[in-house]
Amino acid sequence: MTATFDRHVVSSMPAPGPTARTGSARQTAQTTVAATVVDELVRCGVTDAVVCPGSRSAPLALALAEAARTGRLRLHVRTDERSAAFLALGVARRSRRVVPVVMTSGTAVANCLPAMVEATASGVPLLVLSANRPLDVLGTGANQTIDQAGIFGAHAVASLSLDAAVTGGSAPAVRSRVDAAVEAALDPSRGGGVQLDIPFAPPLVPADSATVSLAARRAAHR
Repeated sequence: MTATFDRHVVSSMPAPGPTARTGSARQTAQTTVAATVVDELVRCGVTDAVVCPGSRSAPLALALAEAARTGRLRLHVRTDERSAAFLALGVARRSRRVVPVVMTSGTAVANCLPAMVEATASGVPLLVLSANRPLDVLGTGANQTIDQAGIFGAHAVASLSLDAAVTGGSAPAVRSRVDAAVEAALDPSRGGGVQLDIPFAPPLVPADSATVSLAARRAAHR
């Protein structure tokens, strides 16, 4: 599944042009933040991730696909969020490592509730990485703009938000938030399911696949 997903995502992007080949491709905040999130997850011991393809979560999906391409983690792809969350739960239970599951905004996030209930009840380190619309469009009636931050309530041991892709937060701030999510999921006394909600604004997909690779390399060397 990993290789199939990688080809599908990258094939939808323009081929690298001369600028990208010279290593000076322009990175958007979305690409940079997603690459930093994934790099920090790997540094925290994440070896597996599950992705449900979607528009709003494209920056995270592309960053994870790049990490899988370079052998930094194993990527599992499912089209149904409920199934994806339970797959992540099973891998986390067996490995005792944090396993993130990524999905787009809106009701896609709500489909993870059954797995989150079980994760928190049994102390399994499941991490829901929910992509979100920019917070200023919530409540406007636009598509996929439910109030999803903290949607799991008492069934999450921690509900965190990371708005660096919208506000231009620093890499250390991004890494600190990821670390907090991982630590909460792995807490020996009250670990379990954690939500990390990340708003993304357009452009969600960079100009070419080389930009994703460049962002990953830069994040790995910081």
